[in-house]
Amino acid sequence: MHDTGRIPSPAEVADRLAIQDVLACHSRGIDRADSAILKSAYWPDAIVFYGAFEGSAHAFCERMPEMMRGNRATHHAIGNVTIEFDGPAARVETYVTAGHYIPGAAGDREMTFFGRYLDRMERRDGVWKIVERRVVMDWNRLRSASAHWNGTLGKSLPHGARDRSDPAYEHLTV
Repeated sequence: MHDTGRIPSPAEVADRLAIQDVLACHSRGIDRADSAILKSAYWPDAIVFYGAFEGSAHAFCERMPEMMRGNRATHHAIGNVTIEFDGPAARVETYVTAGHYIPGAAGDREMTFFGRYLDRMERRDGVWKIVERRVVMDWNRLRSASAHWNGTLGKSLPHGARDRSDPAYEHLTV
Protein backbone atom coordinates (compact mmCIF):
# COMPACT_ATOMS: atom_id res chain seq x y z
CA MET A 1 0.00 0.00 0.00
CA HIS A 2 1.25 3.45 -0.89
CA ASP A 3 2.11 5.61 2.12
CA THR A 4 0.20 8.77 1.12
CA GLY A 5 2.22 11.95 1.48
CA ARG A 6 5.58 10.27 2.07
CA ILE A 7 8.49 12.09 0.42
CA PRO A 8 10.02 9.65 -2.08
CA SER A 9 13.73 9.11 -2.51
CA PRO A 10 15.41 10.51 -5.64
CA ALA A 11 15.59 6.96 -7.06
CA GLU A 12 11.84 6.48 -6.54
CA VAL A 13 11.11 9.83 -8.19
CA ALA A 14 13.17 8.70 -11.19
CA ASP A 15 11.25 5.39 -11.33
CA ARG A 16 7.91 7.22 -11.14
CA LEU A 17 8.89 9.55 -13.99
CA ALA A 18 10.05 6.61 -16.11
CA ILE A 19 6.73 4.82 -15.54
CA GLN A 20 4.76 7.95 -16.44
CA ASP A 21 6.84 8.26 -19.61
CA VAL A 22 5.82 4.71 -20.58
CA LEU A 23 2.16 5.54 -19.97
CA ALA A 24 2.33 8.72 -22.09
CA CYS A 25 4.18 6.85 -24.83
CA HIS A 26 1.41 4.24 -24.95
CA SER A 27 -1.27 6.91 -25.43
CA ARG A 28 0.77 8.57 -28.15
CA GLY A 29 1.25 5.25 -29.94
CA ILE A 30 -2.50 4.62 -29.99
CA ASP A 31 -3.44 8.15 -31.08
CA ARG A 32 -0.84 8.26 -33.84
CA ALA A 33 -1.70 4.65 -34.85
CA ASP A 34 2.02 3.86 -34.67
CA SER A 35 2.79 0.25 -33.76
CA ALA A 36 6.51 0.92 -33.13
CA ILE A 37 5.74 3.60 -30.54
CA LEU A 38 3.06 1.41 -29.00
CA LYS A 39 5.36 -1.63 -28.78
CA SER A 40 8.02 0.42 -27.03
CA ALA A 41 5.74 0.58 -23.96
CA TYR A 42 5.68 -3.24 -23.56
CA TRP A 43 8.21 -5.96 -22.84
CA PRO A 44 8.24 -8.58 -25.66
CA ASP A 45 6.69 -11.19 -23.29
CA ALA A 46 3.90 -8.85 -22.12
CA ILE A 47 0.23 -9.73 -22.27
CA VAL A 48 -2.86 -7.52 -22.51
CA PHE A 49 -6.53 -7.90 -21.65
CA TYR A 50 -8.39 -5.38 -23.84
CA GLY A 51 -11.85 -6.90 -23.82
CA ALA A 52 -12.16 -8.41 -27.31
CA PHE A 53 -8.37 -8.94 -27.47
CA GLU A 54 -6.53 -10.99 -24.88
CA GLY A 55 -3.00 -12.18 -25.55
CA SER A 56 0.41 -11.01 -26.66
CA ALA A 57 0.90 -7.28 -26.21
CA HIS A 58 3.12 -7.06 -29.30
CA ALA A 59 0.44 -8.81 -31.41
CA PHE A 60 -2.06 -6.29 -30.01
CA CYS A 61 0.32 -3.46 -30.98
CA GLU A 62 0.40 -4.74 -34.56
CA ARG A 63 -3.41 -4.86 -34.80
CA MET A 64 -4.37 -1.73 -32.83
CA PRO A 65 -3.19 0.91 -35.34
CA GLU A 66 -5.38 -0.50 -38.11
CA MET A 67 -8.36 -0.61 -35.76
CA MET A 68 -7.73 2.99 -34.67
CA ARG A 69 -7.47 4.19 -38.28
CA GLY A 70 -11.20 3.45 -38.58
CA ASN A 71 -11.68 6.56 -36.47
CA ARG A 72 -11.09 9.99 -37.90
CA ALA A 73 -9.28 10.84 -34.67
CA THR A 74 -8.70 9.53 -31.17
CA HIS A 75 -7.43 11.29 -28.09
CA HIS A 76 -6.25 9.30 -25.06
CA ALA A 77 -5.63 11.47 -21.99
CA ILE A 78 -4.27 9.88 -18.85
CA GLY A 79 -4.92 11.32 -15.43
CA ASN A 80 -4.48 10.02 -11.90
CA VAL A 81 -1.61 7.55 -11.60
CA THR A 82 -1.17 5.38 -8.52
CA ILE A 83 2.07 3.38 -8.32
CA GLU A 84 2.93 0.71 -5.78
CA PHE A 85 6.52 -0.59 -5.94
CA ASP A 86 7.79 -4.03 -5.05
CA GLY A 87 11.50 -3.95 -5.90
CA PRO A 88 11.90 -4.10 -9.69
CA ALA A 89 8.15 -4.52 -10.15
CA ALA A 90 5.26 -2.10 -9.82
CA ARG A 91 1.49 -2.21 -9.88
CA VAL A 92 0.04 0.86 -11.56
CA GLU A 93 -3.52 2.17 -11.84
CA THR A 94 -4.00 4.93 -14.42
CA TYR A 95 -7.22 6.78 -15.16
CA VAL A 96 -7.88 7.27 -18.87
CA THR A 97 -10.38 9.30 -20.85
CA ALA A 98 -10.36 8.42 -24.53
CA GLY A 99 -12.29 10.25 -27.22
CA HIS A 100 -13.02 8.56 -30.56
CA TYR A 101 -14.42 10.40 -33.58
CA ILE A 102 -16.17 7.71 -35.63
CA PRO A 103 -17.20 8.53 -39.21
CA GLY A 104 -20.29 6.77 -40.56
CA ALA A 105 -22.64 6.76 -43.51
CA ALA A 106 -25.58 7.49 -41.20
CA GLY A 107 -23.69 10.34 -39.56
CA ASP A 108 -20.52 10.74 -37.55
CA ARG A 109 -20.48 9.82 -33.87
CA GLU A 110 -18.30 10.61 -30.89
CA MET A 111 -17.55 7.92 -28.32
CA THR A 112 -15.88 8.84 -25.04
CA PHE A 113 -14.43 6.07 -22.89
CA PHE A 114 -13.86 6.62 -19.18
CA GLY A 115 -11.83 3.91 -17.53
CA ARG A 116 -8.58 2.74 -16.02
CA TYR A 117 -5.49 0.80 -17.00
CA LEU A 118 -4.32 -1.73 -14.42
CA ASP A 119 -0.70 -2.43 -15.27
CA ARG A 120 1.98 -4.66 -13.88
CA MET A 121 5.30 -3.14 -14.86
CA GLU A 122 8.85 -4.39 -14.50
CA ARG A 123 12.21 -2.65 -14.44
CA ARG A 124 14.77 -4.65 -16.41
CA ASP A 125 18.32 -3.36 -16.82
CA GLY A 126 17.21 0.10 -15.69
CA VAL A 127 14.20 0.31 -18.04
CA TRP A 128 10.52 0.20 -17.06
CA LYS A 129 7.89 -1.32 -19.38
CA ILE A 130 4.48 -2.93 -19.10
CA VAL A 131 4.41 -6.69 -18.59
CA GLU A 132 0.61 -7.00 -18.18
CA ARG A 133 -2.24 -4.59 -18.88
CA ARG A 134 -5.90 -4.96 -17.98
CA VAL A 135 -8.43 -2.36 -19.09
CA VAL A 136 -11.40 -1.49 -16.88
CA MET A 137 -14.34 0.51 -18.24
CA ASP A 138 -16.11 2.73 -15.73
CA TRP A 139 -18.55 4.15 -18.31
CA ASN A 140 -18.77 5.49 -21.83
CA ARG A 141 -20.76 8.00 -23.81
CA LEU A 142 -21.84 7.68 -27.45
CA ARG A 143 -23.50 10.58 -29.22
CA SER A 144 -23.88 12.28 -32.56
CA ALA A 145 -20.76 14.15 -33.57
CA SER A 146 -20.55 17.82 -32.70
CA ALA A 147 -17.13 18.67 -34.15
CA HIS A 148 -16.82 21.59 -36.58
CA TRP A 149 -13.86 20.65 -38.77
CA ASN A 150 -14.32 23.54 -41.21
CA GLY A 151 -15.32 26.32 -38.80
CA THR A 152 -13.04 29.21 -37.91
CA LEU A 153 -11.03 27.23 -35.36
CA GLY A 154 -10.94 24.10 -37.56
CA LYS A 155 -9.44 26.06 -40.47
CA SER A 156 -6.87 28.00 -38.45
CA LEU A 157 -5.20 25.13 -36.55
CA PRO A 158 -3.25 22.19 -37.96
CA HIS A 159 -5.10 18.89 -37.66
CA GLY A 160 -3.67 15.74 -36.13
CA ALA A 161 -2.96 12.80 -38.43
CA ARG A 162 -2.56 9.06 -38.03
CA ASP A 163 0.73 8.92 -39.89
CA ARG A 164 4.05 10.75 -40.05
CA SER A 165 2.36 13.89 -41.42
CA ASP A 166 1.19 14.63 -37.85
CA PRO A 167 2.96 17.80 -36.58
CA ALA A 168 4.39 15.91 -33.57
CA TYR A 169 6.70 13.82 -35.77
CA GLU A 170 8.49 16.95 -36.96
CA HIS A 171 8.42 18.47 -33.48
CA LEU A 172 9.65 15.43 -31.50
CA THR A 173 12.60 13.25 -32.41
CA VAL A 174 11.21 10.17 -30.62
